[in-house]
Formats: sequence, structure tokens, C-alpha cells
Amino acid sequence: MSSNIPALEADIAERRVRLARTLDELTAKATPSAIAKRQVQQAKARFADATTTPEGDLRVERVAAAVAVVAVIVAFKLLRRRRR
Repeated sequence: MSSNIPALEADIAERRVRLARTLDELTAKATPSAIAKRQVQQAKARFADATTTPEGDLRVERVAAAVAVVAVIVAFKLLRRRRR
């Protein structure tokens, strides 16, 4: 049994190193800046998916619809400010 003790100690040391590495990775992923960066990347990807075809061509009808919606919202807000 005493010959297994060094092997067990080595195994424990190796597991500690792996656990420490995993904790470091999780800590890095959980920082607010890392979370924000992932959210920005996801938003960019969703925008690109919505505005371009799989071939990379611009989906003019979707872009025009989005611009129209923004224009209506801006016009509505301007009208509300004038009435006050």
C-alpha cells in the first residue's frame, strides 16, 4: 500500500492544477467585461444574420424596414415633444 501513496499524491497534485486552471478560466469568463464582449459579439452576429443573406448580399427590404421603424419612432418622439 505504501507504494500507492506517491501515486495518489501525484494524482491529487495533478487534479489541483487542473482545478485551479478551470477556476481561472471560469473567473475570466465571468468578468463583466468578458460578458459584455460576448453580448456585443452576439448582437453583431444577429444583426449580420438579419441584414445579409447567407451569400453575404445585403437584404435591402429588411434594412429599409428597420430604417422606416426607426424613422417612425423618432418622428413620434419629436411630435410628443412639440405638444408639451
